[in-house]
Amino acid sequence: MVDPVAELDERFSEPDAAPPPWSEVVHILSRSEMFWLSTVRRTGQPHVTPIPAMWLDGALHFCTGAEEQKARNLAFDARCVLTTGTSDFRSGIDVVVEGTAARVTEGELLLRLAAMWKAKLDWDFEVVNEGFQHPGGGAGALVFGVTPDKILAFGKGQPYSQTRYRLPAG
Repeated sequence: MVDPVAELDERFSEPDAAPPPWSEVVHILSRSEMFWLSTVRRTGQPHVTPIPAMWLDGALHFCTGAEEQKARNLAFDARCVLTTGTSDFRSGIDVVVEGTAARVTEGELLLRLAAMWKAKLDWDFEVVNEGFQHPGGGAGALVFGVTPDKILAFGKGQPYSQTRYRLPAG
């Protein structure tokens, strides 16, 4: 992935603010364990849920059971938002990733993701039926990847800032 162009939004940033380096945003996406996934129900009502996600190859990946609300929502409308950051008001950076979720079914990518879940969260998954399953059986999980259409970073503290990262086309 080519580094996106950072654009500081001066309307929502203090005069001495600068965009966080892209490497810092990637570090946050890679290090964060929990994200908030926002989807839309068929009725148009929003649905938000906390979920672990993995940053790999320029996309955020998460998994869910096929019958869970988020999976049903994504089957209806694959557009979604994942957010992460801190609950602090005066420190840290919050990151918002907007994009479209797509099923991940390719075996090698699923194996890499399963290894990440194990290393980062000590959560075991086996790759079966183009998705994940807990060792020993049980219901499977669909795996999704969200390639960003838009990324925002909100710097909290001195100085406050809002940055949009413009992703290269294609």
